[in-house]
Amino acid sequence: MRPGHRPLVSGHPMESNEELLHHLMTIARRAREKGIAGMTIGEQLCAALALNRFDWLRQLDTTMAEAIDLIGPTWLAQLPGAALALHHEAPP
Repeated sequence: MRPGHRPLVSGHPMESNEELLHHLMTIARRAREKGIAGMTIGEQLCAALALNRFDWLRQLDTTMAEAIDLIGPTWLAQLPGAALALHHEAPP
């Protein structure tokens, strides 16, 4: 992360990794069902990365590298688990 840069997505300091993972999956499921309109930019980026929706990143005029930098290390650590779980879920 760039020096002095604050991530766009932040969890409550007391949230556990499980709670963050659950929150990320909730964001991604909502995006999968209804799209990313109306979400914060941080939620949009997390959903795009978790669901491998690079078309959403293009729509947001953001590269994958920029999205990773913008969401920050706390949420980035939860992405692999969320992406794998979401991939194995039945589509809505």
